[in-house]
Amino acid sequence: MEKILEGKATETRNLKSMNMDTMSIKQVLELINEEDKKVPQSVQEVIPEIEKAVQFIIEAFNNNGRLIYMGAGTSGRLGVLDAVECPPTFGVDKTKVVGLIAGGEKAFVEAQEGAEDSKELAIEELKNIKLNSNDIVCAIAASGRTPYAIGGLEHAKSLGCKTIAIACNKGSKIGEIADVAIEVEVGPEVLTGSTRMKAGTAQKLILNMISTVSMTGIGKVYENLMVDLKITNIKLQERAKNNIMQITECSYEVAQDALKASDNKVKVAIVMVLLGCNQKEALEKLDASKGFIREAIK
Repeated sequence: MEKILEGKATETRNLKSMNMDTMSIKQVLELINEEDKKVPQSVQEVIPEIEKAVQFIIEAFNNNGRLIYMGAGTSGRLGVLDAVECPPTFGVDKTKVVGLIAGGEKAFVEAQEGAEDSKELAIEELKNIKLNSNDIVCAIAASGRTPYAIGGLEHAKSLGCKTIAIACNKGSKIGEIADVAIEVEVGPEVLTGSTRMKAGTAQKLILNMISTVSMTGIGKVYENLMVDLKITNIKLQERAKNNIMQITECSYEVAQDALKASDNKVKVAIVMVLLGCNQKEALEKLDASKGFIREAIK
């Protein structure tokens, strides 16, 4: 039988924590903290691959494609988490970035460990969302060999989709399949094999980078502000007004009136104030500039 985890960095024992069960609470906490400090440095080494992934995603978005995250366990949950944050943060439809987790929605709050071993389940779920060649599939697996992630990538490639792999082992199986392999090696976990720790942190950092920079690349950010955020509560309404005020240097009252006149569309309100135009004219400017404020206000 194949020893599927043998030799993988994510399964290697950490020599610094060999006596973890005899260490004091403070010693273990300090050790975890020291090990966590290594994660951003490891992510820095794969920025060229992350850049390629973002370029592919922006291209997919511009062709009306979707970004589909796929993973099992912690990896799947992190993909779902990043996906569900995109609509409120960037004002995109909830179908623009989709998170699929082995075992379905129930697996987000209750472990469905057996589901990760099914390639067929991944294919079925991609068929259910009508995956097409304009979409891009990003498989996430700390080990880099999860059958669910592999099945998703193989099916996506058979349809002509661009594919991305995020793994925490070099020379991963999903990395071999994908068009872009982001393989960040963070070393052995303090608790051996518990990839919710350093590996999970690395994946979260990479997903933050991927979604934020991809959305910036399609005009969802102006300066360093969220200009397409959805206003769903009082806090976000105030953030929207503050964004308008900071960009246009207008008063609170002007920002409030512009936001109301724009039907709570922050980007539209900003263009209205900057150009002194009405909602219809602002929408036309933004449409002509493909949603980029800098182009719209030239």
